[in-house]
Amino acid sequence: MSYSLKDKVSLITGSTRGLGLGIAQSLADGGSKIALNYYGNREVAEKAREHLQSKGAHVMLIRADVTDQSQVAAMVEAVEEKFGSVDILVPNATGPQPQKPIEEYDADFYREMYDFFVLSPFLLAQATLPGMKRRNWGRIVNITSEVFHASVPQFTAYVAAKGGQIGWSRSLAVELASTGITVNTVAPGWIPTDRHINDPQEDKDAYLNAIPMGRWGTPSDVGNAVRYFASEEASFVTGQTLCVNGGRTPW
Repeated sequence: MSYSLKDKVSLITGSTRGLGLGIAQSLADGGSKIALNYYGNREVAEKAREHLQSKGAHVMLIRADVTDQSQVAAMVEAVEEKFGSVDILVPNATGPQPQKPIEEYDADFYREMYDFFVLSPFLLAQATLPGMKRRNWGRIVNITSEVFHASVPQFTAYVAAKGGQIGWSRSLAVELASTGITVNTVAPGWIPTDRHINDPQEDKDAYLNAIPMGRWGTPSDVGNAVRYFASEEASFVTGQTLCVNGGRTPW
């Protein structure tokens, strides 16, 4: 089994650093053409594209706000013009993830979490599904989180939105099951990336001590799980959530 993605086209949102770039790298290693999405730092995005190109990948870079319907539609159209219809969709983009008591959140932040983790996957799926349905083949792999299963405290907005994303994915998986399109989710544990650089060291130490495998996960661990779900070998797997957290799964 090779988990080959040769001649496939992948669109990964929020994919120019951290977990997103690890996912893009794994899919590129499988032979897929890669559409990188970003919204903020152009310099970081260009470096990500150059990194993948240096490893032989076919890459394009697109700036788009994935919570905006018109920008999502334009992004998908641009991918189709350059590479062809999207075969593999990986909604990964995220916003801030503060942990704080319920009293300190506000309604706007709850809406922002919903926009990233429920609305954005919906907009992306709606824009890419016509091409997938024409070919009777497609893969949607949502990047969720172990926090929904672990019921992490002082994280209610993020946990609620991730729960919604998992539920949405399971419902869509059944809806599309007869079409040759699968919908699955990868739920990473805490995997340190640049967004975690200022996290308290005591928190990192405590989490690491709770990982049965005794090591931190890496972006490539997450990317390899996504590559499996994206492959032909996973064609009979849909509606599932795979936790990538070194065995830290007591629930």
